[in-house]
Amino acid sequence: MPDFKLPFKLYIDASGDGLGAELHQVQILNYNPVEGSICLISRQIEPTEARYGESHMECLCLVWDLEKLNYFLEGCVFEVITDCTSVKSLSNMKTPNRNMLRWPLPNNIDNPPYVPEEAFPQIPIEGISVTDLNNTFFE
Repeated sequence: MPDFKLPFKLYIDASGDGLGAELHQVQILNYNPVEGSICLISRQIEPTEARYGESHMECLCLVWDLEKLNYFLEGCVFEVITDCTSVKSLSNMKTPNRNMLRWPLPNNIDNPPYVPEEAFPQIPIEGISVTDLNNTFFE
């Protein structure tokens, strides 16, 4: 069960096949910090999205994940962990292209901190975006 007083970690990844995310949280169990998965989400990409470049795909992944996980993240502290640095620019870009103009970040999310995936090598997020979960939501 998530504790909404503790910060979350949102691991995101996109591939040519799909978008995916893992929402984690570090909780104290028997006086030891344990990072556990709260939920996993993924979806296949649409035919029009297949033409996007890697940077656009990762930004789309972030926007889609924040929209789907809004219940967990609204009003909570969290950080985004990704293998693509271009998602940092989504929240502070001065002249977005026309595709990204249609991807507004939710109003309640103000510049979450981004952490490179190399800081957390133990979490294999790559499999979530390439595994076909048939657009399902696991909790």
